Amino acid sequence: MTRPRLLDLGCHKGGATRGYQQAGFHVTGVDIGPQPGYPGDRFFRADMLTFPLGGFDAIHASPPCQHHANVTRWRGSQAAHPDVLTPMLARLAGTGVPWVVENVPEALPTWDLILCGTNFGLPVRRHRGFRFGNWAGYDLIPPCQCYRNPRVLPFMHKGERAYADAMGCTWMTKEDARQAIPPAYTEHVGAMLLEHLAVRS
Repeated sequence: MTRPRLLDLGCHKGGATRGYQQAGFHVTGVDIGPQPGYPGDRFFRADMLTFPLGGFDAIHASPPCQHHANVTRWRGSQAAHPDVLTPMLARLAGTGVPWVVENVPEALPTWDLILCGTNFGLPVRRHRGFRFGNWAGYDLIPPCQCYRNPRVLPFMHKGERAYADAMGCTWMTKEDARQAIPPAYTEHVGAMLLEHLAVRS
């Protein structure tokens, strides 16, 4: 059976990629830097804002979050990081295929879905927003528990090796995992996206 083709822009070490693969997609990753050990089906070193978008059934984009992240603002260095999210959203708006954009919650005033590690029983606080285009996702997952009951899980520090493993990013270094999202997030989103593609076809 042929797997639907998904383009993962800004794939880094493949946290989102792995989740989409687990959902059932053939994933092509694109990143501006080399990514040894990338787990996707194909990889291209290129700029996410100029890489051709044709030939894919769906597109995922993870623009760098530093320009929008609260921690960057607290350090007073947001201006040192370009805003890639805004031009990426404009670029995807012109496509005719379903797309997903992921970033830190503070990057946009509203999101279609916000996920946390505790949604999936992971002992990590890692909130990420998801914006959907050309399709409507839905949320059938229990709400985040990390602030309602902070003692539910033994949360770990992001600098620990165990943090990367707890996210499900076992093939990454702990430094790489700090730029990733748990594959469980995009496995969940990918399952919804596959349902949409099946209905559309």
